[in-house]
Amino acid sequence: MKIIEEAQVRRLLTPERCLDAMRACLVDLEEGRCAMPQRLICAMPNTAMLGFMPAYVGDYYGAKVIAAYAPNTGTKYPSHIGYVMLFESEHSTVAAMVEAGSITEIRTGCVSAVATDALARRDAHSLALIGAGAQARSHLAAIRLVRKIDRVTVYDIRPEAAQRFAEEAAAEYGLTVETAASAAEAVRDADIVCTLTPAKTPYLTRDMVKPGTHINAVGTFTPATREVASDLVAASRLYADHIPACRAESGEYLIPLQEGLITENHIVGSIGQLLTGKAAGRTSDTEITLFDALGLAVEDIASAKAVFLSESQGC
Repeated sequence: MKIIEEAQVRRLLTPERCLDAMRACLVDLEEGRCAMPQRLICAMPNTAMLGFMPAYVGDYYGAKVIAAYAPNTGTKYPSHIGYVMLFESEHSTVAAMVEAGSITEIRTGCVSAVATDALARRDAHSLALIGAGAQARSHLAAIRLVRKIDRVTVYDIRPEAAQRFAEEAAAEYGLTVETAASAAEAVRDADIVCTLTPAKTPYLTRDMVKPGTHINAVGTFTPATREVASDLVAASRLYADHIPACRAESGEYLIPLQEGLITENHIVGSIGQLLTGKAAGRTSDTEITLFDALGLAVEDIASAKAVFLSESQGC
């Protein structure tokens, strides 16, 4: 068994390699080549959310066990801590234990990039990031691979975090990166918006975004939490990473459904259905498209597999 820690994951799981792996695993999930039992998420007394997320991707299977602890945001400690346990399918031996925080960070940005590539306007060039933490870094790195981003705005409830991110991203990518005083200011002129926060109440409302915007709603993953308000969800073409999970766990979907603002048919399809032609994508340049990302165990296992195979091949 190999133990693969964060530094190795970041070296081996490049955004380019992960982007290809995420496209493939979302198609495999849609076409029945993967299995994904329902995940278990438990609230701990210290407010941490402990998740057990199993999946089978064919030649490998396993589970991510991870703690999501919001009070770590902005400190020296990561907000997501855990490992992916990876088994090979032929004999069910343990192949590897792979650091999960870095996998979660990298694959989440790449899944949003897959959705952005499928749904954003081809001429989209300005990106707004709500939240300036690890997911802001991963989303900028991945979305740059699918669109020619030349302007970035970032908002965070901690202005110092937004400023630090802006300076680092501008230096790394040679982009214009501006900080915003509010979420509304950040998204006002954006073609692509990514919400990346553990919000309890929504940041975005319909009046904040311009026609033709694509939104990746990433930060929340429970029925009672959301980053996008009901009026904006109702006005958008909604896509899920996995429709059963969205209907069971997504506050973005469940809250406006309970309010009567949308119906059960409001989900146009999954990203896998979009990639395989089973669901229609954007139909005009003025539509608002919304990808509601809960995060899937198949993404974690496919990413851990990619890391393990790269490490085994001496990449």
